[in-house]
Amino acid sequence: MRSGGDNRGRLLLISLIVTALFLITLDLRGVQVITGLRNGSQSALSPVQSVAATIFRPVGNFFSDVTQLGRTRGEIERLKATNEKLRKELIDRKNADAELEKLKSVLDLAGTAKYKVVNAKVISLGSTSSFTQTITIDAGTNNGIRQNMTVITGLGLVGVVKISYPNSALVQLATDPAFKVGARVAGGQQIGILSGQGTSKAVLQLLDNQTTLKVGDVILARGSVNNRPFVPGVPIGQVTAVDNAAGAVTQTADIKLYVNFSSLSTVAVVVSAPKEDPRDALVPKAPVPTPVPTVTIYAQPSESPAP
Repeated sequence: MRSGGDNRGRLLLISLIVTALFLITLDLRGVQVITGLRNGSQSALSPVQSVAATIFRPVGNFFSDVTQLGRTRGEIERLKATNEKLRKELIDRKNADAELEKLKSVLDLAGTAKYKVVNAKVISLGSTSSFTQTITIDAGTNNGIRQNMTVITGLGLVGVVKISYPNSALVQLATDPAFKVGARVAGGQQIGILSGQGTSKAVLQLLDNQTTLKVGDVILARGSVNNRPFVPGVPIGQVTAVDNAAGAVTQTADIKLYVNFSSLSTVAVVVSAPKEDPRDALVPKAPVPTPVPTVTIYAQPSESPAP
């Protein structure tokens, strides 16, 4: 029994060896038996693969879309953050440019008049028991600022220092109803007292009625003894209306102040004035009008028809 089983095993082994040699021989001779079998199995499996792809492709696409959506949302959030950062930087840059422009205009005005100034930032607006319209600046006695010093911007007179602390100072604005300053009409010798009215307009009262004010006249600070509280020559405003009542002892006029008090951010305190009065050196230059283009039309008479 065992001998018969061994014989069958040997016979099977010999058959496998012969079959393998036969297939190798056919393959060496160029007969694509294996390839054919492979192609046949591939053809048989193609329908199954197609059905599987049809079933599972939407599932794969769904998970791919979910992953891509998460990435897209993350990218959108990053772009929003970057945009907000750039917007803030742009606003800061514009604010810095505006402050530099204001500072430059103050230095230009002070340089023309040879005022020695200390620059300061406005840190608060408000009122006190003594004054209704004031600002507080971030410079004080530690910076050489004292009571009764003139405060200016590049446009002209802002007010006067009333109280000075080590690192800050209280400034009474020219708009305050209690504010008064000696004034002079540019280009002449007419002098008067300018008073604040609580708005961007002030009132000038001339001390004589010998000359006539006119709309457009520029009003300058006349200056005080020892330049305290006011240095001479600072632009104040421009005449917008004149009251020349018959028989009046004095003239009065409405003055539009040059400084925009609603947007004060950078000012300068005059800590030293020049020995000589700058007179009219600080009178604002009138804007040059833009020329209007003209067109010249030449008309050429037509010939009369012959009779």
